[in-house]
Amino acid sequence: MGSQEVSTVDWQGKHVTVAGLGVSGIPAARALHERGALVTVVNDGDDERARAQAAELEALGITVRLGDGATLPPSTELVVTAPGWQPDKPLFLAAAEAGVDIWGDVELAWRLRGDNGRKAAPWLAVTGTNGKTTTVRMLASILEAAGLRTAAVGNIGVSLLDAVLGEQEYDVLAVELSSYQLHWAPSLRAHSAAVLNLAPDHLDWHGSMEAYAADKGRVYEGNTVACVYNAADPATEELVREADVEEGCRAIGFTLGAPGPSQLGVVDGILVDRAFVKNRQKQAQELAEVSDVNPPAPHNIANALAAAALARAFGVEPAAVRDGLRNFRPDAHRIEHVADIGEVAYVDDSKATNTHATEASLAAYDSIVWIAGGLAKGATFDELVTGAAKRLRGVVLMGADRALIHEALTRHAPEVPVVDLDRTDTGAMSEAVEHAARLARPGDTVLLAPACASMDMFTNYNKRGEAFADAVRARAETSA
Repeated sequence: MGSQEVSTVDWQGKHVTVAGLGVSGIPAARALHERGALVTVVNDGDDERARAQAAELEALGITVRLGDGATLPPSTELVVTAPGWQPDKPLFLAAAEAGVDIWGDVELAWRLRGDNGRKAAPWLAVTGTNGKTTTVRMLASILEAAGLRTAAVGNIGVSLLDAVLGEQEYDVLAVELSSYQLHWAPSLRAHSAAVLNLAPDHLDWHGSMEAYAADKGRVYEGNTVACVYNAADPATEELVREADVEEGCRAIGFTLGAPGPSQLGVVDGILVDRAFVKNRQKQAQELAEVSDVNPPAPHNIANALAAAALARAFGVEPAAVRDGLRNFRPDAHRIEHVADIGEVAYVDDSKATNTHATEASLAAYDSIVWIAGGLAKGATFDELVTGAAKRLRGVVLMGADRALIHEALTRHAPEVPVVDLDRTDTGAMSEAVEHAARLARPGDTVLLAPACASMDMFTNYNKRGEAFADAVRARAETSA
């Protein structure tokens, strides 16, 4: 199916099983029911919240089975799944054996775009292990600066189904896609797409690094204008080589160095384009200054270049790239500067929940007191510590799996002082900040970049970041 073609499905009387209640399952069930499908929702859980959600759907005439997400309902002709459900679940194995297609929420949205009678907006898609949300929001900001009607959708912001079926008309959508979503999106064909980076993540779900990368690479399938890759990450370029794209689609790289032809990069503090100019062998187009990127950390400049590449692929003028980057404000807990106390900067990157994100965060500063730890999710830390050792003034460890980081520090940075907090209550963050402050010297950065998930101590990474910010602000008040 070409990128601009719209699929038509006769839903009337079609037996569709929706796997999972929640943010994607409920809108999918409603949308399918409204189009005449005979919808059955299956859900593993049977708690109070699930029962309340089920009651709302049942009032519409939708069948809901709680506590039984494993059995394929009789007569099922299609399964639409929430992205988090693992591919080896018995429901999916039964569907595959019966020859029943399995779609995710992204696939359903792709098939239903244009269903409301309006022209379907093209998608500019972004995936990668880290940086997806920031890049998509930067992209949306650039598109808005160009005067285009757009939204950041998919894994963030507006749900894709709401975007394609709602009243608002869009010229183009900036779409964040996870590997889970791409796994279940066989017919997705974006206008242009980017894979920002690849590092081991969610391997318990995908089964192997190869399978994880292959699902990420699906974002390039059928691209019509540009496949954007990270020149510093050869695995992303390899995915472009393997993709089956429309004739004329180009491979566009981004780099933190000087760009070659068909690349975007950085020259003397300027973001420049040698891909979407008339004579890319000899000319480069200035897009923005590094100082226009907020914050101007190396990995965030890479995000900005990827966003700019997708916008330029869509025909956006250079001035809109600059204005969009200037207008962009990063989400909370992503390299967020909290305060300066006694010539020491305190930075919250609680969103750095894996080693790849933390590596980028640590690379942004020259001298760091690092606050780390939490749930490791099977990660190892030797490579991370080796790369950051010269930047570390000291380390404060907390959380359930802090010993794994401590062992890596002992092996690869034995001279770095380490404070090991033997507690996992939420109040540990205040003590961590106090220890970090004592280790820090003027010009240092105290950086919360845990390299771990938060659920051993906090509800989510947001709550962990808020605890850090609260502790820093309390210290600032007592230091005033």
